[in-house]
Amino acid sequence: EAMLDMDVKAKPSQPHWYERYVQPCVAELLGSALFVFTGCLSVVENTEGTGRLQPALVHGLAAGILVAALGDV
Repeated sequence: EAMLDMDVKAKPSQPHWYERYVQPCVAELLGSALFVFTGCLSVVENTEGTGRLQPALVHGLAAGILVAALGDV
């Protein structure tokens, strides 16, 4: 019976302006910067044995990680 007396606050229907405008822009900036940074780092020391496979794998894995980390924003 004590649990029925607790006040439950409803979540506002509209998200805060920060969550609506600023957070997606920051996530896009961070994701793009990390994607370009990891892509550039993958070819800094391009040995002859790696060929085109290393940059392709790095870009693919970086895209997957960034989508998993920033996808909910």
